[in-house]
Amino acid sequence: MPVKIAVLKETRANEKRVAMVPSVADKLSKLGAEIHMQAGAGTAVKLADAAFKNVKFSADPLELVRDADVVLSVQPPEAAVVDAMKPGAILISFVYAHKEADLTRLLRDRRITSLAMELVPRISRAQAMDALSSQATLSGYYAALLGATHLARILPMMTTAVGSIRPARTLVMGLGVAGLQALATARRLGAMTEGYDVRPETKEQAESLGAKFVDTGVDARGAGGYARELTPEEKDKIASVVTKHIQQADMIITTAAIPGRPSPKLINRAQVDGMKAGSVIVDLAAEGGGNCEYTQPGETIQVGQVTIVAPLNVPSLLGEHASELYAKNQFNLIELFLKEGAIQLDWADEIIAKTALTHDGKIVNEAAQKVVG
Repeated sequence: MPVKIAVLKETRANEKRVAMVPSVADKLSKLGAEIHMQAGAGTAVKLADAAFKNVKFSADPLELVRDADVVLSVQPPEAAVVDAMKPGAILISFVYAHKEADLTRLLRDRRITSLAMELVPRISRAQAMDALSSQATLSGYYAALLGATHLARILPMMTTAVGSIRPARTLVMGLGVAGLQALATARRLGAMTEGYDVRPETKEQAESLGAKFVDTGVDARGAGGYARELTPEEKDKIASVVTKHIQQADMIITTAAIPGRPSPKLINRAQVDGMKAGSVIVDLAAEGGGNCEYTQPGETIQVGQVTIVAPLNVPSLLGEHASELYAKNQFNLIELFLKEGAIQLDWADEIIAKTALTHDGKIVNEAAQKVVG
């Protein structure tokens, strides 16, 4: 029998993405899989069921997953769906065990092999499967546009019959994937750009995008490509340098996030209080509480004459391309274990081993074990 892959319709608030697009469904069929989808799964991104060829549709998610070998989704499924899955089935989705402790325990107890997309290791061979990066790229792009629409001025220099308008200053804080894309987009829109990160190796990347690098003299490189926690002395040293750049900026985009931990505070209240009238902060780290002390996740607020925008689930706002990239990330992961029409999980493969959250009745990710128990 062919491997049955079931694709769920997203049910969480404000989630528009879907884990499958027609081009990827065709590729999976060629690998020997039989694709089943929940009816209307792509409606939010204007993908009608009729756009999918050789795909079977079902309205009932519980029946859809009951005999599925692999279940795909963007957000983690509801507990009732996991309960309906057969032991030994594979779930591929974002999970975030630190936020979903009960669901993670249920996946363990139901003997589901869950491959959590946020755990894909950041190694060269896994780049095509790195959904965090693909989605962050879109977030960075959208942040620059979002900030521009909240400014009461334009980003580029413009010469008019009555004189010239100076370009807006944009400061991007946190130069990971999202931050670099935000820098590139703001630059293309004509802004003067500056980039800041506690990891000094990002200087060359910022400068390659035409931005000036704000050098504080602090090196806070941590494990896995993320920044480590700063000491109080380092925070004071950074603040003394960065404050001037914050208060000269017209638009600031912050992107610093640490998986499983609250977002670090990069901008304090005093710094915001000293910003120029009409300036804008776009806080992409709102999911973890935000990088600004004034941030209210999911809200756009006014603090004096400063606007702080803190959107949640930004990739979903670009649902069409976010779904396409995510579906391709999942396909590249599935290719590792779907061989000749059969599932063959190779636990010696670093990507499979490190992406796994639960398997065979155990929580196999060490960090999740500590959080979930």
